[in-house]
Amino acid sequence: MYFGRIGRFAREREHKKNGLPKQVIHLLIVCWASPKTLIARLSRELNQRPLTALLTSFKSTPIIPKAKFHIISFLSALRMEFFDMKRPTIPDLATAAGVSVSTVNRVLNQPESVRSPTQERVLAAAEEIGFYGLGTIENAVKSTQTTHRLGVLLQRGSRKFYRNLGDTISDFAHTYDGHKIELTVEYLDDLTPERVAEHMISMGKRCEALAIVAPQHPLVADAIDAVLETGVPVVSLIGPLTAKGNISFVGLDNWKVGRTAAWAFDKMVRDPGKIGVLVGSHRLRNQEMNESGFRSYFREHNADFSVLEPLPTYESAAVAREHVEKLLTDHPELCGLYISGGGVTGAIAALRAMPKRADFVAVGYELFDETRAALIDGTLSMIISHPIKRFAHETIATLMKAKSGGRDVGVHRVTFGFDIYTPESV
Repeated sequence: MYFGRIGRFAREREHKKNGLPKQVIHLLIVCWASPKTLIARLSRELNQRPLTALLTSFKSTPIIPKAKFHIISFLSALRMEFFDMKRPTIPDLATAAGVSVSTVNRVLNQPESVRSPTQERVLAAAEEIGFYGLGTIENAVKSTQTTHRLGVLLQRGSRKFYRNLGDTISDFAHTYDGHKIELTVEYLDDLTPERVAEHMISMGKRCEALAIVAPQHPLVADAIDAVLETGVPVVSLIGPLTAKGNISFVGLDNWKVGRTAAWAFDKMVRDPGKIGVLVGSHRLRNQEMNESGFRSYFREHNADFSVLEPLPTYESAAVAREHVEKLLTDHPELCGLYISGGGVTGAIAALRAMPKRADFVAVGYELFDETRAALIDGTLSMIISHPIKRFAHETIATLMKAKSGGRDVGVHRVTFGFDIYTPESV
């Protein structure tokens, strides 16, 4: 599309010729589209706005192809037989949308009696053919849309992974399958069970369905039950949670994540030895399941490896750095490090500070700028990561299913494959 203004003298000649005031400015738009598309657009605009308003405030004047590489102004187009053409009617719209005339009439007059997908199809057809009642159809469709108030509670917003996840979930909520979603995404820096439980109950009062990332704790379980009792379904993200009520889950098969990480050490480490393990918290069930899968692989396939007791980082980069520095000091023969939880940036800093060893393998969790750079410079050997877009889409879809199903419907369990990155794949 090319934009350009009519020259000053040409514009004044056009104004004088057509008896218009000089302050009227025409903006030419050359559209590389078929005449049919241009005609439909112009017909729609003419039928939605008074002609006098078009002449004095029309800001995007369509240009109608008259011959190859020849364009004419809006006012000249007014004299063409084009404007004598029959405008699209309700039967035309019904044909274009593939529905009956009575369905179109119901969309116009009783939209609540028409299913949402059918409304959307009629609306799309009206836009395509330039139907004169497009504005009415748009208002009718909007009036029947139910607002779905969904909430997502994530951990620290300062962490790249959670910030990226929150932003991507918001993007999907705005475009999700024609539904009107009012999404609240909040981040919690204080991860104590008391604070998590309190914030969950607060969000449960403001939302119709709630997704959370939280540790497994009696206070958290009680808060989940309290929210469920109000009729608000709860979906756990990343790690599964348990309570008296039914809780849905969206995330990875964490046992497989742990076994895959162990497989990587088994194949990459030259001489089996001790492997250090970092977890964010012993109460984050996904990381406990990661560790369980990690150990089960070595018990089954290679008992020459010795997996040290996991060290909790409390999702802190500073704590993770201290743990790694102490591991490297206390176990100089350490052959690898599995970073299963938060604080990966601190662990990376500690690894970079030590002399590089060709026989040392480090596997991290989640791909973002810092971990990608660590893969490239050889600090990390492999990364296992959530596919963020898939994760975000499944989160919104599961919240919508849980909300529409009500408390009597069973839980939804959604697991999907994880991404694996190496220095040669980023």
